[in-house]
Amino acid sequence: MLTSKQRAFLRGLANKIDTILIVGKGEITDNIIMQADTALTAREIIKGKVLENSTYSSREAAGLIADKCSADVVQVIGSKFVLYRENPDEPVIVLPKANKK
Repeated sequence: MLTSKQRAFLRGLANKIDTILIVGKGEITDNIIMQADTALTAREIIKGKVLENSTYSSREAAGLIADKCSADVVQVIGSKFVLYRENPDEPVIVLPKANKK
């Protein structure tokens, strides 16, 4: 679970990356899940887009893909969404530490 500070940090990183995952009018297939999983392993953060003719909203698509890939939904704005999953073997992104109470 990401804190608001970590989410803000990841949103800043996501501004600079290109959209690599596109959900079209068909179902979210195993191929899309595999593509997202592979990209998350390599990059840790990915940006996706849901086309207008899709049966999914961007929030639904982001949630479904995140659940199947064990990722966190960082942000959903309009038709775009950002997913994050830490690579346990070779972490690329160092998140700010969560505040302890």
